[in-house]
Amino acid sequence: MTRIVRRLLYALALPALLASLWWLGSRGSQSIYAPPLSTILSVTDDVWTTDRLTRDVLPSLLRLTGGYTLAALAGIGLGVLIGTYRAVRALTEPVLEFFRAVPPPVLIPVIMLFAGIGDTMKVTVIAAGCVWPILLNTVEGVRAVDGVLAETARSYGITGVSRLRRLVLPAAAPQIFAGLRQALSIGIILMVISEMSAASNGLGFTVVQFQRSFAIPEMWSGILLLGTIGFLLSVVFQAVERRALAWYHGLRASKGSG
Repeated sequence: MTRIVRRLLYALALPALLASLWWLGSRGSQSIYAPPLSTILSVTDDVWTTDRLTRDVLPSLLRLTGGYTLAALAGIGLGVLIGTYRAVRALTEPVLEFFRAVPPPVLIPVIMLFAGIGDTMKVTVIAAGCVWPILLNTVEGVRAVDGVLAETARSYGITGVSRLRRLVLPAAAPQIFAGLRQALSIGIILMVISEMSAASNGLGFTVVQFQRSFAIPEMWSGILLLGTIGFLLSVVFQAVERRALAWYHGLRASKGSG
């Protein structure tokens, strides 16, 4: 229990310090564009009601979940294929490097032409940006499988799905999770960007509407809500990662103590 409390204190110490500095530094501010933190917090309860959370926050989270899930499935699946077969890697690497260099926000007008302006477009934009860190980290993780272990598995006749499940995925899991972690932050950014144009709801749409109507404290409250959501998603992801990679962290801890 003490360990959990210590981790919680470490996680909240810096945000609490920054919030205190913001509160003190903005106290008495007369700027319309940088209102005091007390003013921003005072409008938060009025702005982010249950109705608005259902109308704007929930659709954003559903789009993020859909795009992130598609990216994870495609990135891990293609990453395992490309990382396992050298010929496939040599064939696809130039194309992958080309598409990876294209910023996903640039693709929004193109995706609109084929997917319209509904949720399909937004989910596709999120997936298109999230897939690259997952794919590239999976490829590198599969390529880094220990050669001795691979030869041992081959000599014992462990092939196909059994080799994938017992050797390749566990060995590549740390790098796969590293890619998933990077993709999560990218997904939040693209979720907001995709909702800033051709949208009728969502967090990005709401923040822009506040900005356009000069509801500046309400706009800042939306930004704070986005940061809070990002923080909570990061905490959930770290908990899942620690559970899934408990064997890996235990192995590193044993090596460090040895």
